[in-house]
Amino acid sequence: MTLALSPSDRAALIARHKAAIDGSLKTKLTTIAVVGGLVGLFLYGLTTLETSLWKIIAGFSNLGTFVVLMLPPDPGSFARAIIFVKALFETIAIAFLGTILAAILAFPLGFLAAKNVVANRVVHFLARRSMDTVRGVDALIWALIWVNVVGLGPFAGMLAIMTSDLGAFGKLFSEAIESADRKPVEGVTSVGGGKLHEIRFGLIPQVLPVIASQVLYYIESNTRSSTIIGIVGAGGIGLYLAETIRTLEWQQVSFLILLVLAAVTAIDFLSNKLRFAIIGKRAV
Repeated sequence: MTLALSPSDRAALIARHKAAIDGSLKTKLTTIAVVGGLVGLFLYGLTTLETSLWKIIAGFSNLGTFVVLMLPPDPGSFARAIIFVKALFETIAIAFLGTILAAILAFPLGFLAAKNVVANRVVHFLARRSMDTVRGVDALIWALIWVNVVGLGPFAGMLAIMTSDLGAFGKLFSEAIESADRKPVEGVTSVGGGKLHEIRFGLIPQVLPVIASQVLYYIESNTRSSTIIGIVGAGGIGLYLAETIRTLEWQQVSFLILLVLAAVTAIDFLSNKLRFAIIGKRAV
């Protein structure tokens, strides 16, 4: 049931909150500047990158040629197929170990970077900026760095995934901790619990399902990322993918792509099952 306002009450209400309704001049100018800047950046990108719709249309014929060359998917021989499958499991292992190690290292960092856990501004600032620095470098760049540090192979790939995800997990974990409900923490405090008890019994039970869900998603995502970093010598199936593309073995390329797609689909299915087992299915 709605209450109808008289014209005089409506006018008085509008007059009382006129500033909030109309908005300030500063807010309007800021909005116009942001929208104008985004439009200008978009137009600059179109002109600088030599964007051409006709090139895209003409490129579809080339794409069709590559698709025909890729059919049917064929590893070349049974022995070659075994090598590709082993490389696929190596890629999955790189993604899994790198993600798990990153999550383990980022877990305490997430608490250091959370404002509701660490009140010290210096510690909070250093933790956040350190994670921003690590997160600002792409996994492919980290792969190039680690290949030069520890040499070619899957170990460098695992270290690249771990380093790249460390900053991302630290940010996500700290945000999950900061958004946690304060009532369980206050309940632990009310019965005489200390700071560690607040974290163990008040915060961790709340954020653990969220953290587990994020880690499961990243394992799936990093399976694809591990394929890319393998191209620069960090092990896995990406190394064979780069080799077959370079030698124009397009049927083997399509076979490798199908292997990666099958692995990502299987991991996505399993991660969904695990996530629902952890957080529980919501009633529809």
